Amino acid sequence: MAGLRTVGAIVLTLVALALLHTGVTLMVAGAMAAMVSTFAIREKEVRGQAVTLALGLPVALAAMSLGAVLHSGIIAGDLFFVALIFGAVYSRRFGDRGTALGLIGFQVYFVSLFVHAIVPALPELALTLTVAFACSAAVRFTVVPDTPQRTLARLRAAFRARLAQLVATHVALMDAGPEQLDDVLDDLRRHTARLHEAALMIQGRLEEGTPDAATAGLLQRRIADAEIAAERLGMLVLNARSAERADTLTLHLPHAPLSAAASRLQTGSEVHNRLRKDLEALNLLVARRAPDDRGTALAHVRNRLLGYRDEDNLPQASPAVQDAFRGVGEAARAVLGLRLALDGPQDESDDSPATTRSREEFDAEDLAIVGAEKDAEDAEAEDERTGLQRPTTRAAFQVAVGSTLAIIGGEFLSSQRWYWAVLTCWVVFLNTSSTGEILVKGYRRLLGTVFGVIAGVALAGLVGNHTWTAFALVLVCIFGMFFTAPLSYALMSFFVTAMLGLLYTVLNTYSLSVLVLRIEETALGAACGIIAAVLVLPVHTDRRTDDALGTVLDRLREVVAAAVEQLSGGPAVDLLGMARDLDTALDDLRASTGPLTHPITPLRVRRQTAQYLVALLETCAYHARSLAATAELVPYSRTVAADPRLAHAGRRIARNIDLIVARVRDEATEGEVEAGASIAAMLEASDSPALRSGTVTFRVLRHLQRLDDGVVGLARPLDVPVAGRSGGTRA
Repeated sequence: MAGLRTVGAIVLTLVALALLHTGVTLMVAGAMAAMVSTFAIREKEVRGQAVTLALGLPVALAAMSLGAVLHSGIIAGDLFFVALIFGAVYSRRFGDRGTALGLIGFQVYFVSLFVHAIVPALPELALTLTVAFACSAAVRFTVVPDTPQRTLARLRAAFRARLAQLVATHVALMDAGPEQLDDVLDDLRRHTARLHEAALMIQGRLEEGTPDAATAGLLQRRIADAEIAAERLGMLVLNARSAERADTLTLHLPHAPLSAAASRLQTGSEVHNRLRKDLEALNLLVARRAPDDRGTALAHVRNRLLGYRDEDNLPQASPAVQDAFRGVGEAARAVLGLRLALDGPQDESDDSPATTRSREEFDAEDLAIVGAEKDAEDAEAEDERTGLQRPTTRAAFQVAVGSTLAIIGGEFLSSQRWYWAVLTCWVVFLNTSSTGEILVKGYRRLLGTVFGVIAGVALAGLVGNHTWTAFALVLVCIFGMFFTAPLSYALMSFFVTAMLGLLYTVLNTYSLSVLVLRIEETALGAACGIIAAVLVLPVHTDRRTDDALGTVLDRLREVVAAAVEQLSGGPAVDLLGMARDLDTALDDLRASTGPLTHPITPLRVRRQTAQYLVALLETCAYHARSLAATAELVPYSRTVAADPRLAHAGRRIARNIDLIVARVRDEATEGEVEAGASIAAMLEASDSPALRSGTVTFRVLRHLQRLDDGVVGLARPLDVPVAGRSGGTRA
């Protein structure tokens, strides 16, 4: 959508400028200004977008004017450019609006350098910028509107599609032979991660995209239920087709093996065919929207799957295979809740008793769910650093020093296009937090630039002197740039460089030497950025990773302690909000370990350790989310009762996490992580009748057991002493 919005703004700008009979140079300036004024604004509310866009125009006019005035003053121009870069980066501390205005100021000044703006041309340039901003506003607010409600609706549709993809992968897992198993497992991990990503994106849009807090809380609950049920179903299908119980870690650790030598579920057997058929029926329930339902066929399918929640409807099979059918029933229940939340009330005339019971449970939950409203002060409390310790201040100084080096070096390479080195230095610092991230981003930009130059040569020869053909291909490159930005920075850089080759063609300044210079300036800018990151207020990757790891462990402890307390009869709290904070912290950790897990890293053992730790934490987070979702049912559910005996296990897990956090943060502490006896064994000693496979109590114990093992598994690679148990762990 961002790509469509940006391309639409550029097209409208080009049409308007063509009607005004402006020159090609002004059209290029207008197209670039339209692009900047569109992608720079990231605020969610429409009113905030309008205010930022209105403030952006005078900022752009000032930047263009200063660029023209300082055009002939080399030293003064360079000093101002460095000051502008510092201010643009520093302004990120003021939120989305400060980031947008800083980005507009920097990019428009860059445009002034690109088109060689001079004072006599300022009136025409000012008109061009005004037209570009007006066209950007028209596309943003009328043609491709960007409202929180529309964005949330698209994300909900995306979540439904991701859920259908994951269930389809479960079907493929049923049919996979030994030779296809590894590929299917990779697909299972990828689709599970993408479903989780879609859930996080929805949670980030709930507050603005829903009419009230109660609706937001309800939708958050249903999304979480569906995500947890789908991930659990994948584990149960893995267990059903494995000779031994599969580790949850298999879903999160790349290339984790799964034995295919034997299976509890024989391919082609009656039970196998039945489970496969039910998974396909579940996929149909996910994919079909409620308004599209016709007749009673879909209701019959839904009733049959929900019937697996009753023990009497399970087939005669091993406990692991029966658990897979129970998982199908729980997933069908989650899908029913999701359809109710997304599509509204539905026809209940064909409901079976099992479906009626599920609806009654949802009604009870809906009455008890109170929208969880996060205090804004929580977000502010996350970073209380000041002065040079503040990330935005540190980055501003780093970019300023790196840009100064890039200007000096760029002038030696070319007195006309030295600013490409500055642009690269600026870009490699965006959305990075450590020296390692900057190194990887610089490498990716250089790689994309090299291949982009090759594409630029081919496109320039193809276009020739056809200006409008070049503009059309520029639009294709811009859309490709936005479309690939979340997927690959190297691909985005490829499209940027190919686009520049076309723009040079339009301006009649294209030559092979210019594109080669582009590579040299890019390499120089990346090198200057890395040098500045290493020498000026550096944030080493180890420190950044340790900070992120400590935050994840803190969030994990909070979720587990609060969930176990509520499961033990304690007061109700916003557990899903805590789980969301855990997921956000885990995403931050995953990004910070990117340089350690990148294929180019020479430290192979360290790479494997980082991958293992992240996968183990993702596993722990899954079990913590599951505990949180179950614990939230305690206050009003007829099937989930509090059990005070869980409190001891929760305290032990929390204490173990505290010891690991102290080790990560180099704090003085004494004690050892206690592996202890199996949680399930502790409760079985009291002959509890609720420990039957498939019951809620059994599921809670399983999650606690896996959490306990997972935390002990974290202790070993982090050199935290472990008492009581030796050997490997399973998570």
